[in-house]
Amino acid sequence: MQRRDLLRLSLGASVFLGSVSLVGCSAQSPADGYRVLRDDDLPVLKALIPVVLAGTSATAAVVLRSLDHTLAALSPEMLKLTRQLFDVLSLPLTRGPLTGVWGAWEQASADQVTAFLQRWQDSSLNLLRMGHASLLQLLLMAWYECPQAWAACGYPGPPNI
Repeated sequence: MQRRDLLRLSLGASVFLGSVSLVGCSAQSPADGYRVLRDDDLPVLKALIPVVLAGTSATAAVVLRSLDHTLAALSPEMLKLTRQLFDVLSLPLTRGPLTGVWGAWEQASADQVTAFLQRWQDSSLNLLRMGHASLLQLLLMAWYECPQAWAACGYPGPPNI
């Protein structure tokens, strides 16, 4: 490893670890109308939903309600980890360097969001690859839990008992 690479790695690790200590500083109270999702989580998720669920009839409102319902059923420790992931994505200090989205999520284009997802999917850092997988699983699970998604994939719904 060259000196320049070591300095970059050190700087990146310092920024990341410093921001992780700030993660607990974001508001923990739910946004209006939600049980778990917070105001800071919504812009990130609203930017991700149309990209991750492109080609479906998913709407942000439906997916967010379903995701909120799912997150409310998580264990406290899993919810804490999920909130930390959302915090890393929403804090300006970590959002730019880790995602490549330097401005607010509300102004991020679909191409920027796609590039961010690709960046995390192909990352040499296992933590970012796990974050990518978690985001996709959460959003896909939230959408395919909804009855609106069932017809498009040929699922007739649960049997009547």
